[in-house]
Amino acid sequence: MLEVSNLSVSYGKHEALHGAGLRVERGETVVILGANGAGKSTLLKAIGGLVRAAPGAVIRAGGTDLLALKPHEVVEAGIALVPEGRGIFGELTVAENLLLGAHPRRARAAEAANRDRVLALFPRLAERMSQAVRTMSGGEQQMVAIGRALMSAPDILLLDEPSLGLSPIMTKELFGSLARIRESGVGVLLVEQNAKQSLAIAARAYLLENGRIAGEGPADKLRDDPAVRRAYLGLAA
Repeated sequence: MLEVSNLSVSYGKHEALHGAGLRVERGETVVILGANGAGKSTLLKAIGGLVRAAPGAVIRAGGTDLLALKPHEVVEAGIALVPEGRGIFGELTVAENLLLGAHPRRARAAEAANRDRVLALFPRLAERMSQAVRTMSGGEQQMVAIGRALMSAPDILLLDEPSLGLSPIMTKELFGSLARIRESGVGVLLVEQNAKQSLAIAARAYLLENGRIAGEGPADKLRDDPAVRRAYLGLAA
C-alpha cells in the first residue's frame, strides 16, 4: 500500500502542495482530479523522489520510508512513474526500452515473464519490437512508456496524464489497458484530465485544488456529485 500524509512541496517561494495526503492499495485504481497548476504532477514527482518534500511529510510504500530513498531506490521499493510526456528513449527500439525497464534488481529474475505480460497487455508492441520508438504514434509511444514501467514489476504505478494528445480511439484503448493492469494486482495512481473515463475505472478519487486536497470519496459518488460534474465533467448539475 502507498501512504502519503502531510505532503508539502515548494518551488522557491511558491508552495505547490500543502499538507496533501492519500492512499492507494495494491490492485486499486485511484484518480487525482484538479485544474492545471493544482499540484497534481508535483504530487507524483514527490512520491517518485524527483522533488523534495518539506519536513514533516510521510510517504511510505509497504512499510518502506520513500523519503529516505533516491529515485532509483523508490523504483526498487515498488513504485514506477510514467511522467507527463512519457520520458521514453525515442532513438531506441521498443525492445530496448522494455529492457531498460527491467533493470531494477526486483525485476531481473522475472524479466521474460514481465515482458510476456506487457506484450499481452499491448499486443501492438509485439509487432514492433525492433522499431525505433520515435517513429511510432503517440498512443503507441504511451504503450511503450507504460510497458517499460511495468517491466520494473511495480506494486504501484503512477501515471501523469497518460491520455494527453491521444485520439479518442487510442484513449479508449488506453483506459481499457489500465483496467486490466488493476486486475493484475498492481495499484494505479492516475493524474488525468479525462475525468469521465478515469472515474469510470477508478475505485476512489481525490480532488486537488491549489495544492490542497479539497475532497475525496468513492469514484461513483464523486461522479454523481453536482459540483464535480460542473467542474470536471462539463455537465450540468
